[in-house]
Amino acid sequence: MEKCHFNKIVYILMYIGVLFLMAPVSLFAQKSSKAVSLCKKAEQCINERNFDKALVLLRQAEQKDPQYPDLYIMMGDVYNFTLKSDSAVKCYNKAIDLLGDPDPMLYYIAANEGLKCGQYADALRNYELFLHKGVQYTEVLADAQKGMANCRFGIEAMRNPVKFQPVNLGPNINSEWDEYLASITADDSILVYTVKRPKDKNTVCAFCLNEEDLYYSVKDGGGAWKMRAPIGAPVKTGYNEGAQSVSPDGNYLLYTMCDADYGMGSCDLYWSKRIGQRWSRPRNFGAPVNSTAWESQPSMAADGATIYFVSSRPGGFGGKDIWKTTMTSEGAFTAPVNLGPMINTPEDDAAPFIHSDGRTLFFASNGRVGMGGYDLYSSVLQADGTWSEPKNLGYPINTPADEINIFINAAGTVAYMASDKEGGFGGLDLYSFDLDDVLRPNPVTYIKGIITDALTGAPLTAVVEMVDLATRQVLTRTTSDAESGEYLACIQTGSNVMLNISASGYPFYSENFQVERSYSELEPYLKNIRLRRADAGTVVVLKNIFFDFGLSVLKPESYEELDRLADYLSHNDVKIEIGGHTDDQGSDEFNDRLSENRAKAVYDYLVERGIPASRLGYKGYGKRKPVADNATEEGRAANRRTEFTIVR
Repeated sequence: MEKCHFNKIVYILMYIGVLFLMAPVSLFAQKSSKAVSLCKKAEQCINERNFDKALVLLRQAEQKDPQYPDLYIMMGDVYNFTLKSDSAVKCYNKAIDLLGDPDPMLYYIAANEGLKCGQYADALRNYELFLHKGVQYTEVLADAQKGMANCRFGIEAMRNPVKFQPVNLGPNINSEWDEYLASITADDSILVYTVKRPKDKNTVCAFCLNEEDLYYSVKDGGGAWKMRAPIGAPVKTGYNEGAQSVSPDGNYLLYTMCDADYGMGSCDLYWSKRIGQRWSRPRNFGAPVNSTAWESQPSMAADGATIYFVSSRPGGFGGKDIWKTTMTSEGAFTAPVNLGPMINTPEDDAAPFIHSDGRTLFFASNGRVGMGGYDLYSSVLQADGTWSEPKNLGYPINTPADEINIFINAAGTVAYMASDKEGGFGGLDLYSFDLDDVLRPNPVTYIKGIITDALTGAPLTAVVEMVDLATRQVLTRTTSDAESGEYLACIQTGSNVMLNISASGYPFYSENFQVERSYSELEPYLKNIRLRRADAGTVVVLKNIFFDFGLSVLKPESYEELDRLADYLSHNDVKIEIGGHTDDQGSDEFNDRLSENRAKAVYDYLVERGIPASRLGYKGYGKRKPVADNATEEGRAANRRTEFTIVR
C-alpha cells in the first residue's frame, strides 16, 4: 500500500550519464572514434529507456576500446537504472581506476551502489574519497556521511550475526504471487496477510495491473496451516485492500484501502469486527485519524484500544511517521499523536507492529543507521511513557535490501516476515523463524474459552479485562463474541495480573494470574466461564484481595478489585454479605478473629467509597467452610479467600 515518491536520487541521477562530459578533453582525442560513436548511440538508448540495446552497444564499444573509462560509467548507469547494483559498482570502479582522478561525484555514485549490494568495505572507501574530494557537492554530503555510518554498521553486524533460519510457510500460504504484511492472533491460530494478485474483472482500478486482497489461514489440530482462503465480502471490494492487522483477540480486522470513491485521501484506514464466523461491514476510521494524506499499516495493541499506524500528514518529523490513536468506544478514535523523534526520523518510518506485551514496538525505517535501505528495529515503551532508543534487529534479519515488516508471536519466540529469497514459490513469500534470544519481547500467554449463562447455557457478551495490579493499567481488553460467547485474552507475564469479566445483569467474575517470565512454551489457560445472575444466594469469590500472612490490612494490590466491586454495587441495587475464610492452620479462635477482621477491612473500604452500610454486612467463617482439601498447599490457598454473597 505504498505511493511512489522521489528523494535525493533525482539530484544524483542528474549526474548519471553526464559524467562522460567531465573527462579531460585531451583524453577524448586518444580514444577510438568507433567506441565514442557507439557510446553516443548508447546514450540515446538510455535516454529512451531502451537499456537492453544500450548495453549491447556499450559491450561493442568495450571490444573496440576496453580502456575507455566513459563507456564503463554509462554501463554502470544502465545497471543502476535496472537495479543491478552489484554490476553497476563494478563498472563504476573500473571507470575510477582508468580515470585515476575522476569527478568526485563518481565516488559517491559508486559508493551508493556498493552499499545497496552489501559491498560495505568498498563503498566505505568510495564515500571517504568523495567526502575528501567532493566538498562542493553540499546537497549530498550528509547522505554520504550517513552512507559511511551504514557501511561501518554493516561490517560490524556481519561479524556478529543474530540467529536466523527462516522456514517457508508452505504452499497452503504462499503462491506464485506476492504474500506479505501478515499478522497473527495471540493463540497462533489465525494468520491474516496481504496477497498481490493479477487484477480480474471485478477490479475497480482500470489502469492497475494487480490488485491487493486479504487472505487468511487457520491452523489444524496438528499445528499445520490449512489451505488459505480470501476474506470475502463485505471486506473484499474491487479496490485494493491490504496492509492489515488482526487484533490479538481476533475480534478486529484493521486494514488499508486506497483510492476508494468513499475515502478521505489517497489511502485510508478501515475496521471490521468479527461476529461469529463473519466480518461486519467495514467502516472508515474517519476524522481525525484519516485525512487527505496517506494513512496505512495499522496495528492494534492487546489493550483493545491503542492503535499504531503510519501517515504522511503534516506535523510529523519526516515523509512518513508512526502515529497512535486510541479507540475510546467502538468506532470512536482520539486525535492521532506522533510517537516523537525517538521513533520517527527526517526520512520514512513505517510498518509498526506492537507486540502482545503492549510495550515492544517493531517497525521499519530508512532514516537510521543500519544495513542500508529499510531496516527493522525495536523499541520498548518505558514506564514514564517515553520510548527506548530503537535497536536494529541485526544481520541477517536486516540486509542491504529493504526489510519492510515483521511480527512476533505472543510468546515472543517465533517471528514472521516476507522475503523473495530463492527457493520460494514466487515473488514475496511468508517465512517464520525462531527469534534470537537477544531480540525477544516480554513473553505473553493467554486464556480462552466460552462465557455462558450458568443456568441456561446461552452465550454471553461480556467485557474481559486484564489489569496490572501494581500499576492498575489495563493490559488487555476484549469482548466475548455475541453469537458464540468465545473469548481470548492475553496474559502478561512477570506481573500480578487480575482477570475481570463483567456482563450486564451479572456480578463480575475474577481470577488472579502471576505467571513467571519464560521463553519456553507457556501453557495457555483454557477455561469456560459460567456467570450466575445476581440472585439471592449467589456467591462470588474475590480472587484479587490480598493480605500479608496473619494480618488483616488490605494490600494495595487489592484496591483495583475492590473499586470494581464498589462500582458494581453503585450501579446495582443489591445487598451483600462479605465473608472471610481461612485454612485449617492455627486455632479456631485465631482463624475466626482473622477472617472476621479481613471481612471487616473490605466492608470498611466499601463504606469509604460511598456504599451505604445498610447494604453491606460482614462475617468471619474461619476454617468452617472449606472449598478444597487442606492437606495440600494448593487446597489451603483456595480456602484462604474473601467472597461476597448476595442476600437481596
